Amino acid sequence: MSEPKFKKNPFSLQLDVSKFELATEEEKAQQQKMRPSVSFWRDGLRRFRKNKIAMACTIIIVFIALVVIFVPIFYPYSYSQQLGVRPFMPVDDSYNNLAPFAYGTTEQTLRAAGQNIWPHIFGTDDLGRDYFIRILVGTRISLLVGFFASIIVLIIGVIYGSISGYFGGKVDLAMMRVVDIIYALPDMIIIILLSVILKTTLGTIIAGTVLEELGTGMISIFIVFGLLYWVGMARLIVPNSVSVIIISACLQIPSAIFTESYLSFLGLGVSIPMPSLGSLASDALGSVFSYPHRLIIPALVICLIVLSFNLFGDGLRDAFDPKLKR
Repeated sequence: MSEPKFKKNPFSLQLDVSKFELATEEEKAQQQKMRPSVSFWRDGLRRFRKNKIAMACTIIIVFIALVVIFVPIFYPYSYSQQLGVRPFMPVDDSYNNLAPFAYGTTEQTLRAAGQNIWPHIFGTDDLGRDYFIRILVGTRISLLVGFFASIIVLIIGVIYGSISGYFGGKVDLAMMRVVDIIYALPDMIIIILLSVILKTTLGTIIAGTVLEELGTGMISIFIVFGLLYWVGMARLIVPNSVSVIIISACLQIPSAIFTESYLSFLGLGVSIPMPSLGSLASDALGSVFSYPHRLIIPALVICLIVLSFNLFGDGLRDAFDPKLKR
């Protein structure tokens, strides 16, 4: 006896299975799109390489870092050398305030005699110091401050945030309220006050030590970053936020560079004669109308570095942040 056939309701939304056929193995193979499995980091790097702006900024950062590391080693002038000052000889003022690619009196004589003299690419300052090497050393100082400040912030913030997230409850509540209090403080005023106080008190402590050459201003900047700038990192918790932590650390570098330049511009940064981009810009204010390139060059370098790091960090965020993966 055959099974009764039921007529399908014409108003039903269910599909009529009898009208479909199973796909053959050949048809299934045609529809398969094989894609090799990749790890999270490899997939992020692949997407980062597709970001042309981020890759261009990466090249700029690497190029600047290589230049400031290796060029001063072979450059014939030092950042503190006053070219017109020689032992047992009167000061030669012809080296002061030279224009770009200009030469002092003695150098002109030597060039006339056929000797090759390395040009002063950016000229000299009012003390006869080569400005190009001072820009390179100042950029190196700014980059070092940015990287070391970022490392300090990373270590303190991750440890503090990990402890808060691990214990949770009242411990987390109390520790995060401390973070909120520090967030509410006017950071620039606190930075300036701490820099002034630490610069005064650290002078006698580091006298005669290796840290004396580094200068109280530089040490003060590191201490200020360790006290104030870790709070944003403390809100992240490892290990599920490793990629976000790395991105935040990269974005902390331009912030540190800008803060160091700002403090050096106010005279609270590196110690004389060590140059910094901020101190070079500050020194150039007095002669901005006579020698505008002394202010324009360090300002442009600061802008280029900060912009490159910001765009580089944005590229990392777009590539590795799980929230933006789609």
